[in-house]
Order: sequence, then structure tokens, then C-alpha cells
Amino acid sequence: MKQIKQSYELNASSEAVFDALVNPETIQQWSGAPAQMDGKAGTKFSIFGGQVEGTNLEVVPNQRLVQKWPSDTKVTITLVSNGGTTTAELLHEDIPADEVEKFSQGWNEFYFGPMQKMFAG
Repeated sequence: MKQIKQSYELNASSEAVFDALVNPETIQQWSGAPAQMDGKAGTKFSIFGGQVEGTNLEVVPNQRLVQKWPSDTKVTITLVSNGGTTTAELLHEDIPADEVEKFSQGWNEFYFGPMQKMFAG
């Protein structure tokens, strides 16, 4: 199994970035698709209109979100506040080798890329 480590700079506070990760209305703003999500551990989520479904495993408000994603992969997003900006550190683990490229591109193209654009403007 493989893993992806990526880091994204977002022009927003850690509180705003956390909201963009767990608030379904904010998720819909940057993703352009319906979302079911909340900021509680143990709850199931559905984003991108049901294309990605999983479970929130650990939630530390404004700091960390750990989720079980499709194909039994594990996603950890750690937020590091840098004054007026936030670094989102992504660790996506237990990825089948033939899905690494798809997931890696997806994080940039569909997840953090659109989030960066939302906070830029």
C-alpha cells in the first residue's frame, strides 16, 4: 500500500479552513456539489454528490480531521496556523498502488485547488 503527502497553503484562518472541511454549505461552495458532513467523530459523510463517502474517525476542531475514505484508505488533514494563513498538511494512507495517481490528482484538482481559489477571492 502507498501513501500521499501533500501540503497546501490557504489564505484563511484555521477556523475558516476547518469550516470548509466540515460544513456542508461551505463544502458545496468550493466543490460545486452537494455534501453531507459534520464535525463529529463517528459520523458518516458524503461529498461530491455521493462520489466520495466515508466516516469521520477523529475530529479536533480547527486542528485535525481524520477520515476513512473509499477503498478503506485513511485521510488525515492537519491544519497549521501561520498568522493570517493556514497550511493544510494532507496524509492519505493505505492507497492501492494503481490508485495513487488518481487520488493525488484528485486532491489538487477537486479538493484543495478549488478551496485555495475560494479563499483567494
